[in-house]
Amino acid sequence: MKKLSYLFEANKKWSESIKENDPEFFTRLSKQQAPDYLWIGCSDSRVPANTLVDLPPGEVFVHRNIANVVVHTDLNVLSVLHYAVEVIKVKHIIVCGHYGCGGVMAAMEDEDHGLIDNWLRHIKDVARFHKDELDALPEAERIDRMCELNVMEQVRNVANTSIVKNAWKQGSELSIHGWIYNIKNGVLCDLDMCVSDSSELSPEA
Repeated sequence: MKKLSYLFEANKKWSESIKENDPEFFTRLSKQQAPDYLWIGCSDSRVPANTLVDLPPGEVFVHRNIANVVVHTDLNVLSVLHYAVEVIKVKHIIVCGHYGCGGVMAAMEDEDHGLIDNWLRHIKDVARFHKDELDALPEAERIDRMCELNVMEQVRNVANTSIVKNAWKQGSELSIHGWIYNIKNGVLCDLDMCVSDSSELSPEA
């Protein structure tokens, strides 16, 4: 049976390196979790939340799934959102997608992908909402724009959850941000979509 011993060796070296530079790091880390940020991102292995914003462990609470989708019937994402907002009291929720997202590309294809098609259906809906805009774009730009539109739609979905709406009603300082990451150059881009109150959502949202 293979036990991936080389990963445990890598972990040991990493742990020792951290303690060498900061002997109290893990002692501090173990005492509490109080990040200001909830990151809702894609499961893609090339998009690690903490690394992209250069923050250490303990600073970002993270939920990841294929194509960074927020569905109101998904108890997984809702549980993470509830814990982040109600218990940790995060101040910022970041929905971060990335260009060239495989989930978005699969949703744009007219092919059978199996079980995952049930998940991709949510992204296909986003494409349907923006069909005219997407059809007017050159094919080379269509996927990247769809990745952006998907992030913006998920920001609306987060803002429309009962969890976030209740937090705002109670006066919580909470903002939702839409970002996208370019794997080709390592740069994050703000999609200029930040929602801090229900009144900032358009009526059709």
